[in-house]
Amino acid sequence: MSGQTLFSMLRRKLDRSRGGDAISDRVRRILVRTLYTQPTSLAVGAINGIVSTSIAAWMVDDPVFTGFVIFFGLIGVARFVMASRLSPDNQANTTRKLVLLYEAGAFSYAFLYGAIAALTLLYQPGPEVEILIVANALCYGIGVAARNAGAPIIANGQLILTFLPVLIACLAIGSLPLVVLAITMVLVAPAMASITHNVHRVLRESIAAAETSEQLARKMETLAHTDVVTGLTNRAGLNHLLVEALMAVPADKMLAMFWLDLDRFKEVNDLLGHQTGDRVLMETAARLNAVMPEGAIIARFGGDEFTIVCEVAERRVAERLASEVHAELMRPIRIDGDRLEIGASIGVALLPEDGTDADTLMQNADLALYHAKVNGRKQTRFYDNSMSRNLARKREIEAELRAAIQKDELSIFFQPIVDLETGRIKTFEALVRWFHPEKGELRPDEFIPVAEDSGLIVTLGNWITVQAARAAAQWPDDVTIAVNLSPLQIKAPGASLGIVNALREAKLAPERLELEVTESLFLDDSEATEAFISELAAKGVRFALDDFGTGYSSLGYIQKYPFSKVKIDRSFVSGPDVGKKTEAIIRAVAEMGAQLDMSIVAEGLETIEQVQAVREAGCTLGQGYYFSRAVPDYLAAMLLAQERENDEALRQVG
Repeated sequence: MSGQTLFSMLRRKLDRSRGGDAISDRVRRILVRTLYTQPTSLAVGAINGIVSTSIAAWMVDDPVFTGFVIFFGLIGVARFVMASRLSPDNQANTTRKLVLLYEAGAFSYAFLYGAIAALTLLYQPGPEVEILIVANALCYGIGVAARNAGAPIIANGQLILTFLPVLIACLAIGSLPLVVLAITMVLVAPAMASITHNVHRVLRESIAAAETSEQLARKMETLAHTDVVTGLTNRAGLNHLLVEALMAVPADKMLAMFWLDLDRFKEVNDLLGHQTGDRVLMETAARLNAVMPEGAIIARFGGDEFTIVCEVAERRVAERLASEVHAELMRPIRIDGDRLEIGASIGVALLPEDGTDADTLMQNADLALYHAKVNGRKQTRFYDNSMSRNLARKREIEAELRAAIQKDELSIFFQPIVDLETGRIKTFEALVRWFHPEKGELRPDEFIPVAEDSGLIVTLGNWITVQAARAAAQWPDDVTIAVNLSPLQIKAPGASLGIVNALREAKLAPERLELEVTESLFLDDSEATEAFISELAAKGVRFALDDFGTGYSSLGYIQKYPFSKVKIDRSFVSGPDVGKKTEAIIRAVAEMGAQLDMSIVAEGLETIEQVQAVREAGCTLGQGYYFSRAVPDYLAAMLLAQERENDEALRQVG
């Protein structure tokens, strides 16, 4: 059998093996890489082969034999050069190319090695030379089976191509020792082939298991960094990608972080269910993907908050992108026949001008979002330094307010609400005052919002109620006390119990307490609000609707809840837009109050003309500087005492 015929047979067998092998291309590549590892071993083998065959050529002294040896040496050198220069890590070198080149060199080298060993036996240059060459050739065929176990077809092919010429020569000579050697080779060849296949199987299974584990690890990492609802990056993934984005941003570009909060999303979840809410989130994610540039990081940070990070050339590009996001999210979403209008508030921070690290950038974008929501929602706010100054100021006030409550530094002042017909004080509104030992008096509009944001409003509100009830308990029974309540205070657990305990502690009749609430309380229309009002109203506590006309005014609130009093905001009485329209509104509200047996209070009265105007319009009560500013409890008691003295004097005169 010629070498070319044998080579063709091995190639066909190799092709069939490839067609039926289910191992992945990546694993096959790893196995092929083992052929090209340690090219120095090829160099050592080639040197050993060249030296030993050169000795044989010198001893044989035949031009044909010498030609075989020279060709053999050239192939050995070529194999080393090829293995050194061809890198399996270079994707330009395909797996098929690497295999074909290696096969050509390996099969040629093995066949020539076996052929030289066979010729040595036939030329019989001497037993020492014959042992040298045959031993080297057979050891090469056996040793290569282990080295090339990553490609068993190549390993077994080299073994056969090395053994076969020697086997033929042994049988041709026919001496007993050589026949035994031939039989030994016949027995060794399948044993070595079996070992090669076993090693290959272990290698393949180990590599495949490692590959599967790696793929599973990558999949788990992807799942850990992906939001299950929207398919976007989640919070953990954002943190990872943001660090990479910060490191990769070019010096001539900026990195913009957009922090979005969906408006009215809680309402969708509460009214239509979480499944509808999830579909809104998915639609939002799709719209963000559609409008943002390629390469942008879009993440669902949590709940109804989304974060977008992308490179921009300048601030105007970020402004344009924010405008496009608004336009996309303002478009109605239709889900199962429901037409939902969501919209979003957006806070934007830019790197490097608003922060040079991930934490600062996220903090400032979040702060900008907070201001966007506070200022009316459905708008974009870019971060500026004043926001951080305001935040620092708020934190300072929060810490000092906590201490002030504990140290009893706060005071309650009382402003009278007067009957416009008789001039008598009907109610005092309790107003908190803070006289800071170092900063002087702090206005309520400066520390009340801080108390609401921090949750301190619950503690502060309960303290105000207790102090106001204690003061009112010392007044005549016909004078009531009015206390403002924050929506957060009302929605806190046990809110109604806190009011009841304050009345019990002060020994004040529930009918003498009026709780003033604003229309913003009813925007959520929660069960907690309804339960709070119902429980206290059942005990006799009265409710007043404060600042009527400035918020989301609705007659539905007045019909649904047991209000005994409505307070018209001062902007209708003493504001810059006072005129015929505001006078008509006051008359309409006063007429409604008369029909519903409710008291109508006009706030912000400062002149006698204003008092006369609201009285003629139908208001029954008035409050403002014209009657009195807010005063401490002892002055409030004095005003009541003077009023009683005047009444007594009038009775005596009468």
